[in-house]
Amino acid sequence: MKNKQNTFAALKIPEYQIYFGALLMQMAAMNIQMVARSWFMYELTGSAAMLGTVGLASALPMLTVSLFGGVLADRIRKRGILIAGQLASAVISLGIAVAITLGTISWVHLFIAAFLQGLVMSLMMPAKQALIYELVGQETLMNAIALDAAAMNFLRLTAPAFAGFFIAIWSITAVYYIMTGLYLIGFAFAVRLPQTETVRPRESRTVRELKEGLRYTRHNAPVLAILILTLLATILSMPYIFLLPIFTRDIFLVDVAIFGRLASVPLIGPLFLALGKSSARQGLLISISGFGALTGSLVIASMTGRKRGIVFLLSILLSSMALICFSASGSYLIALIMFFPLGLGESGMMALGNTLIQSNTDAAHRGRVMSIYMTNWGITMVGVFLVSILADFIGVQLAVGGAAGFLAAIVVYYLIFSPRVRQLD
Repeated sequence: MKNKQNTFAALKIPEYQIYFGALLMQMAAMNIQMVARSWFMYELTGSAAMLGTVGLASALPMLTVSLFGGVLADRIRKRGILIAGQLASAVISLGIAVAITLGTISWVHLFIAAFLQGLVMSLMMPAKQALIYELVGQETLMNAIALDAAAMNFLRLTAPAFAGFFIAIWSITAVYYIMTGLYLIGFAFAVRLPQTETVRPRESRTVRELKEGLRYTRHNAPVLAILILTLLATILSMPYIFLLPIFTRDIFLVDVAIFGRLASVPLIGPLFLALGKSSARQGLLISISGFGALTGSLVIASMTGRKRGIVFLLSILLSSMALICFSASGSYLIALIMFFPLGLGESGMMALGNTLIQSNTDAAHRGRVMSIYMTNWGITMVGVFLVSILADFIGVQLAVGGAAGFLAAIVVYYLIFSPRVRQLD
């Protein structure tokens, strides 16, 4: 066995190159949206609970519809699902942009858009994830998933910072129009994807297929264990993303006058001036985590199929410890430092969790198992909502840091007492 995988092996496959282009556009838009929507909601309402509410709006479809997305992925060609999803996302983003332009925007519009985007993602993501296997095969699967994660993390490194600075320098309206354009470019890539074959007969009953997928997952011990761990990790660690506007605006207080004095620096002066605004500071934090996540993804892309379980657990532990330090500090500088290992750990959790699930699932059930994996993200938004409510009562630092501390204790338990996960390759 080779000791090291070619880091960019999957990108040598032409079909994956097209998929990769569609992925880049979609994830660029989604990462911009992550900053834009949370920042705009906090500007409109000034409420931590409303930040959680808009996250919950996107979660509801993932909890109720994602399993049907898995059935679709196993019954019809995945290419068509991706094409429809990219186009629908563009329409939703354009609707918000037009509402802002006309001056009719309110938090209700953001809530509805979040719900519709969650619906699109619920139907689209199981097909998107399962399609990777069909494009590259078993041998290159981990490399392709890691490159998939690397692309997402590269965009976490760049897109949020651009979003924050664009809001500060231009306007929130321009950002939503940019998102619409990115989704349309992704649509253009998706229509060039090759047709892949379905693996389930069309005449099968949907409910029966759902039950079969759930039964298969319940009796597949490695997959079930990874699903449970991923669920716990995302519920307890991800709320910070949606609550960042509170940290950058109310917790990490900075001397805005310093940024104003640096505005005269040639070429980069406008960047310093933008950093005096909370949206730019929020975008920069997410970008630093994206740099850490990109680093982790490229390392995982070079890994062989050995000791993936232990690395998966250690990745979750790293991100939870970084999140504890971030929450406790109250310092923007320490937050910038902590966001690198936070992103590093998150990339390991997502890439290896995805790989371990797909590697231990047969082709006939892969779409439905990935749809169950996607419901984790829907349940996560419920966690975001609960943590945001808690933040209004005990403070955002204690709420986020306490959840991360609980996660760290769970991971330590698995490291000591669960060889099933620890020994997975």
